[in-house]
Amino acid sequence: MARRKDPRTSTRVPASDRRGRQDPARLTLTVKGNQPSLHQQLASLPWRLVPVADRTTDRGHGRREIRTLKILSVSTGIDFPHAAQAIQIRRRRRRLDEPRRFTTETVYAVTDLLAHQAKPMHLADWIRGHWSIENKTHWVRDVTYDEDRSQIRAGTGPHVMAALRNAAIGALRLAGATNIAAANRHHAHDTNRPLALLGIS
Repeated sequence: MARRKDPRTSTRVPASDRRGRQDPARLTLTVKGNQPSLHQQLASLPWRLVPVADRTTDRGHGRREIRTLKILSVSTGIDFPHAAQAIQIRRRRRRLDEPRRFTTETVYAVTDLLAHQAKPMHLADWIRGHWSIENKTHWVRDVTYDEDRSQIRAGTGPHVMAALRNAAIGALRLAGATNIAAANRHHAHDTNRPLALLGIS
C-alpha cells in the first residue's frame, strides 16, 4: 500500500486498501502535540456524545491492543483547510504478562474525505498504516528497553530517556540493524563500538 507524507505528518489515502476499496488519493492528517491549536480544537469536540464507529482488537508482540474510532462531521471551527471529518482514535494496550495494567492513548486526526467517501473501517485502516513505523519503535522501547518498568519518573527524566532510546534505535537502524536487542548486546561488549556507530573516534 503506497503512501506519501507531506510536511505536516499527513497520510495520503491509498488508491486501494486491504479490504479492496478503491478511492482517489485524499488527505488525512494525524494531529500531534506540535500542532497545539488544532489538537486542542479536536480534543474539545463533544466526543462523549459520539458512538464508536469502528472497533478492532489485535494480539501480538507480547501485548493486546483494543482500538476504537469515533468520527464527527465538521464544517467550521477547525483550523485545517477543507476539513470534512474529525476523528478520535483511542488505543488501549496491555502487556500479556501484566493483565491488569493498561495504558491508554488518544489520537486525533482530520480528513477532507466526506462520510460517503470512506467508511469508518477504511479510515481506521489508513490511519493504522500511518502508525506502522511508529509502532515498531514503541514495541522496541516497551520490550527491548523495558520502558514500562523504568524507575525514572520525575520531572523531564522520562522524556529525556525516551529521546535517548529513540536516538539509539535510530542510529542502530541506520547502521542496518534489524534486531535491536542483538545490536545492543553487540555494542555492549566493546565500548568503542557505540562511539564508532556515532562517528566518534
